[in-house]
Amino acid sequence: METVFRDYAPKGVRFFYVYKSLAHPEWDGYVQAFSLEERLKHVQEAKKRLGTGIPWIADSMDNRIKHAFGARNNSEFLFDPEGKLVLARQWSDPVALRTVLEERMGQVDRVTRISDLDLPDQQIRKRAAPSGVVPRVRSANGLRATRVVLHPVAQPHYVKLRVEMDSGLLDTGKGQMRLGFHLDPIYGVHWNNLVDPLAWEIKAPEGVLVMPGKGQGPKVEVPSDVDPREFLVEIDRSGIQGNLELVVRYFGCNDQEGWCREVTQRYGIEFSIDRDAGRSMNSQRPRRGFGPGGGRRRFGPGGRGRFRARRDFFQPGGPGNPAREN
Repeated sequence: METVFRDYAPKGVRFFYVYKSLAHPEWDGYVQAFSLEERLKHVQEAKKRLGTGIPWIADSMDNRIKHAFGARNNSEFLFDPEGKLVLARQWSDPVALRTVLEERMGQVDRVTRISDLDLPDQQIRKRAAPSGVVPRVRSANGLRATRVVLHPVAQPHYVKLRVEMDSGLLDTGKGQMRLGFHLDPIYGVHWNNLVDPLAWEIKAPEGVLVMPGKGQGPKVEVPSDVDPREFLVEIDRSGIQGNLELVVRYFGCNDQEGWCREVTQRYGIEFSIDRDAGRSMNSQRPRRGFGPGGGRRRFGPGGRGRFRARRDFFQPGGPGNPAREN
């Protein structure tokens, strides 16, 4: 896409990347941003690591752009100068886009090739501490990410809570929930394993059974690490309404900035699917050929992801059908 940009931006074609919620959080350690400020930090990280010349637009926290364009992960849209939709693709195809622009704008004298671009050597992000120390907690059942509500805190959310529930819990009120506490790499923070481990506690409406209702992270032999802290919880809320409240306490350190501090965070947990939370491939099952040790790399900000297209988007009259009338 960068080569197409180099060739057709001078002809008046405007290019933009749109940064949206992550389709696959945890690729290369990145997790979903909790604020627009964090999304903008992801954009800056992507620009630096990918060496892009194309301007970026960060979606709002209500994911307005994502939903307006069909909520897919790597789509591509072309508009004419009057704003009419000319082309919509479920999956971006720079080669095909160049062909369309050649037909509409004419060919360029010399086609830019990837070797002509001064792109950075993409390396796996350097982590703040060792990883692969604490085993992942896996569930036998398929889990769906559910909505969490942030309670205001004075400091950033160095640790992000991800909540996933199985279909039994979502449909009948009885089933399993996984809590995942993930260090956000944009803050360069690691766990301090020389003090008390992370501890959490859940407050539930009267009559709702939560087992266990509180827990602690494992005692880890190494002084620090960046692995997620995960827990499985059984819940029985049959016929009882209301959300859960969770409080978590942990010690985090940033060696580069020279501090260690105790942090307390509070969340509300809803029993409804979060359709913008993405699917964490790392928490499901290992995939060959991806990530560290595999043949392909994925880079969180700006990285691509797999998707399942919404059928009505490209049906006649749908918002992604290039033949629709405006």
